[in-house]
Amino acid sequence: MADESPKTALVFGASGTLGRALCHALSQRSSIDLLIGTGRYRDRIPSECEPVVLDAADPAGVQAACAEIRQLTDRLDLVIYCIGVLHDSDHGIHPEKRLEQVDAETMSRQFAVNATAPLLLARELSALLPRRDRCIWAHLSARVGSIGDNHLGGWYSYRASKAAQNMITRTLAIELGRRHRGLACVALHPGTVASPLSAPFRSSEATGVMTPEASVSHLLAVMDGLDAGSSGHFFAWDGSEIPW
Repeated sequence: MADESPKTALVFGASGTLGRALCHALSQRSSIDLLIGTGRYRDRIPSECEPVVLDAADPAGVQAACAEIRQLTDRLDLVIYCIGVLHDSDHGIHPEKRLEQVDAETMSRQFAVNATAPLLLARELSALLPRRDRCIWAHLSARVGSIGDNHLGGWYSYRASKAAQNMITRTLAIELGRRHRGLACVALHPGTVASPLSAPFRSSEATGVMTPEASVSHLLAVMDGLDAGSSGHFFAWDGSEIPW
């Protein structure tokens, strides 16, 4: 956050590649008074965080995690959801190249994690956002979730779940903005990042691949520039706006 008054930040997915980098960067900011991080396993959550266990695919687990978060704080100034499923060999999830590869269970799990979970978390925790002060609720999305930018097809489940997440972001921005006047509720595309999520889909010689630290530096710079007028929009790591 750009101003220096004490802030509480919450990173969903703190044990992931980008989440861990976000937690490290935020922990270096003197303005962050309390940093909460979630992960599926407590011992994998960065030590800079107050740890909260969360399995985003489990609605009961979402409620339990939110109850724990409410015990830690009564205010949230910065919330970043950076949990996502693109592929998961344990659950047989792989991006579809053809229509024949579409599977109902695969699609259901991607929607649960990429779209339903952030909406449930907002239902449980949005009341902790300040009423008038500047605050941010950000979902890490993906450019492939843009309907207007889809020129290649494929990846049905992931594209659709991210498009759903984008619609949820836009709709939350409208409703929450009525009672949280300083809110910027946005979707953010982190770029192509060197991480386990992108590894199967890029070559070792691919250009334009960022380190997690570089992506996070750009994302935080974008978030530092947000205000209530930015709410309900979809931004790339470089600050450019992406069509829905």
